[in-house]
Amino acid sequence: MQIGTLALFQRQSYDDSVTDSQVYQEELKLASQLEAQGYDSHWCVEHHFEDYSFCPDNVVYLSHLAAMTKTLKLATGAVIVPWNTPLRVAEKIALLDELSGGRVIFGMGRGLSKREYDQFGIDMDTSRDRFDEAAPMILNALETGVMEGNGKYYPQPLAKIRPAPTRTFKGRVTQVAMSPDSALECATNRAQMMVFVQKPVEEQNADFVPYRELYQKLHNEPAPPPLMAGITVCHQDAGRAEELARKHIAGYLLTVMHHYELMGDHFKKAKGYEAYGEAVDMLRDIGLEGMANAYVDAQPWGTPDQMLEKLSHTRSVIGDFDLLFGFRAAGMSFEDAENSQRLIAEKVMPELRSWGRSAAA
Repeated sequence: MQIGTLALFQRQSYDDSVTDSQVYQEELKLASQLEAQGYDSHWCVEHHFEDYSFCPDNVVYLSHLAAMTKTLKLATGAVIVPWNTPLRVAEKIALLDELSGGRVIFGMGRGLSKREYDQFGIDMDTSRDRFDEAAPMILNALETGVMEGNGKYYPQPLAKIRPAPTRTFKGRVTQVAMSPDSALECATNRAQMMVFVQKPVEEQNADFVPYRELYQKLHNEPAPPPLMAGITVCHQDAGRAEELARKHIAGYLLTVMHHYELMGDHFKKAKGYEAYGEAVDMLRDIGLEGMANAYVDAQPWGTPDQMLEKLSHTRSVIGDFDLLFGFRAAGMSFEDAENSQRLIAEKVMPELRSWGRSAAA
């Protein structure tokens, strides 16, 4: 099992005392402890413009971390492909991999926020076609060192990637796949399927089945284990853990609902987002309180023993999986996030590591 952390770069709009600079300095302070604590990787999102999340260039952020660390894997979680040109993505990922000594995991996604698409002046209806055209160009360039294309959105004369990639990215590509069509595209791209935990594990496992089947069919090998990203709280006291979870994990869901306008009618008409459009009426029927409770219950949180119990159940349902912990969301204090990160490293990770050793034996 690979265990990493996810930086969200979130600032609550109602807390004007927290500056953007403070958000970054505290995220970097948490990240600076990861290598010594035994985490495998650090991931960071790409988001723009708003308090919900603001990391406009995760490659720049990870380049800074590359100079601070020696063994920590550096992962984009994810580069939103339609917001970037394929050639520049391939160049920056190749450069980061060179500077870090081959520690990059390239994670890519399609993007779900109409707010961000509008601010970039990109028609959200074109996102699927843009992604499907650009992703293979980027992946091929990272393997061959050259890029060219004659598609509708990214016509590209033959260009050499410099510095030239010197290591294969096979086994180092992930793709955020939160809809059925994205899961199939993920298998086509030979990428590890990354999901943000949002529902009971039994339902989540059903989403992996078509991905695993197509991956095996196309590549004649089993799919890699899914990468499960969740918002978490770990505390020595069960009552305090639940208090923090109900406040901050539920609070994070509310920011997600607002930023992505998940109850908005635009998803019913947006090309490539049909699965989200079909869920709009269901979400309205459940209501925010019902969704918040279900969302919190789906995440791994609690005391170390409670977390291990939840994660053991997850493993019993879906088999092996990799894991990402998001520690800071919805105004979570730095002290509480730091305590969660340290406690998981000391009390949860050793047991998780033993699962892998037992399976190997």
